[in-house]
Amino acid sequence: MSNGFANPRETWDARFDRVEYIFGTAPNVFLASQRALLAPGQRALCVADGEGRNSVWLAQQGLVVTAFDIAPRGVAKARALAAKAGVAVDYHVASVEDWEWTPERFDVVAAIFVQFAPPAVRERMFAGMMQTLKPGGLLLLQGYTPRQLDYRTGGPPCAEHLYTPQLLREAFAAHEIVALREHDDVLAEGTQHAGMSALIDCVVRKR
Repeated sequence: MSNGFANPRETWDARFDRVEYIFGTAPNVFLASQRALLAPGQRALCVADGEGRNSVWLAQQGLVVTAFDIAPRGVAKARALAAKAGVAVDYHVASVEDWEWTPERFDVVAAIFVQFAPPAVRERMFAGMMQTLKPGGLLLLQGYTPRQLDYRTGGPPCAEHLYTPQLLREAFAAHEIVALREHDDVLAEGTQHAGMSALIDCVVRKR
């Protein structure tokens, strides 16, 4: 499995091997816009969390946060960001294939631009994310749609890795889709997500 790369761990480690945070240190705008759905004390999981901007923000909201990423350098930067922010996050180095999706463990799962998994791996990842949510728990997901291939302002260059409304409706058909919105907006998330982008936002409540 390539996750869009011949060696995803080495590729992401090389990308993260610099002082600056390549996706910035502010939380993803969509994730932050869901603040009203969150409550202090909830348990949250950040999938493929990169350099920690989203896990740190969730911890700052009072959630008990676990996060993982495939790249050791990304996780090291995330730990540094959490320390600077004065919050505690339980960080792990793991891929979406290695992660143990413990049943009914979390109230919230955040999956922001986790799009380097090919379709077969994505299917297992989506199933794992729903499995690890408690009944009534929320999946907060944002990704790129195939129109992003025209913008080229971030994300994988493979259409099969991108999300469509139909794909997400089918993937989460057994659950309540609270919100599903396709839109074009300007992203300003470090150097890697910069410019007009084709986005899709999804909030799913586990039945």
